[in-house]
Amino acid sequence: MSYVIGLRCKECGKTYPISPRVVCDCIAPLEVSYDLDGWKRVITRELIASRPPTMWRYREMLPLEGEPTVSRSVGFTPLVPAPRLAKALGCRKLWIKNDAVNCPTLSFKDRVVAVAINKAIEFGFKVVACASTGNLANAVAAHAAAAGLESYVFIPEDLEEAKVLGSAVYGAKVIKIRGNYDSVNRLCSQIAGEYGWGFVNVNLRTFYAEGSKTLAYEVAEQLGWRLPDSIVVPIAGGSLITRVGKAFKELSDIGLVEPKNVTLIGAQATGCSPVTTAVKRGTREIEPQKPSTIARSLAIGNPADGYYASGAIMSSGGTGEDVTDPEIVSGMKLLAETEGILGETAAGVTIATARKLLQQGKMNPDAETVLAVTGNGLKTLDALHNQLDPGITIRPRLEEFENQVLTAVRSAAVAAG
Repeated sequence: MSYVIGLRCKECGKTYPISPRVVCDCIAPLEVSYDLDGWKRVITRELIASRPPTMWRYREMLPLEGEPTVSRSVGFTPLVPAPRLAKALGCRKLWIKNDAVNCPTLSFKDRVVAVAINKAIEFGFKVVACASTGNLANAVAAHAAAAGLESYVFIPEDLEEAKVLGSAVYGAKVIKIRGNYDSVNRLCSQIAGEYGWGFVNVNLRTFYAEGSKTLAYEVAEQLGWRLPDSIVVPIAGGSLITRVGKAFKELSDIGLVEPKNVTLIGAQATGCSPVTTAVKRGTREIEPQKPSTIARSLAIGNPADGYYASGAIMSSGGTGEDVTDPEIVSGMKLLAETEGILGETAAGVTIATARKLLQQGKMNPDAETVLAVTGNGLKTLDALHNQLDPGITIRPRLEEFENQVLTAVRSAAVAAG
């Protein structure tokens, strides 16, 4: 049974029936409206716990008219305690929400695409597509292949090779654009209007964005049906952090968790920080930027949900910060060395932002905090090139091992005190 009422304008409140429409007549974005009273009558912790460990255990809270028919194994990724990272950063209690192991393409984008693909099928689309900085392209290509749909992915031409190949392998038609993501997105908006394809983050964006809520639902359930004090979220288009806040409120509104203000903290790269720049200025208004960062998955200079992302952060009492490329690499290495998790450059942004804010005294070290790791580091190994010890080569002789390896290790230990 569906609990979707329709679409509602975020600004003027005008309502519309369900359709692949993303903006109101007033040009403000639309969002999905649900029957919360229906949720209260039906959804219980026991019902959710009785279902398979995927994002679809919360299916009544997602915008499908019926049961999902494809992409049914997505979500319920680990919430990992991170005591060694917490000690390194100087805070009390940290958790890693590890979407770097999401099914099937190792990023949180599997969540949003799972919803968008099922909605595309309900609307009768035969071709699905996206504008992407990499992870979304991988997810659209894989989910479309499993659904038997034709797919096109439009990407900036300088994307990491691993992400290009990670889309092409599924049979998607990969279109490289000479320009940044914002140029790609403009073209896709034109194509969507002209050809009627189902672009997951254009004409299906209203539904696609709702998939992000499942990350927050899972965090609450995995914490024993309670909310954390704060959460650090990397920002690209701004959809994830806004839906995380929305999801925590929905859980409170229907009584699944005790009401609590969760502080939202935005993380961006210095080379592309329109949202966190706005937050630091104390405004919701976004000034577009030209991206220049190794964190290509976050390189969106004019984020679609930027206005609402900055508003969500500030209304929660949160903050935002940006970090440089060297800080991003350091964050990736710190996460791997302390918790054994290899996150992509966006994860480096999250870790480095938390470290920077703690050092600045702008993040509460006693708060129970979740760090969102949204993609797998195997996709961005180029960022670590020449940044790691390449190791040494020895002959298969015990004396060489002792002389060249153990002696060096002991010397390093002595030097470190």
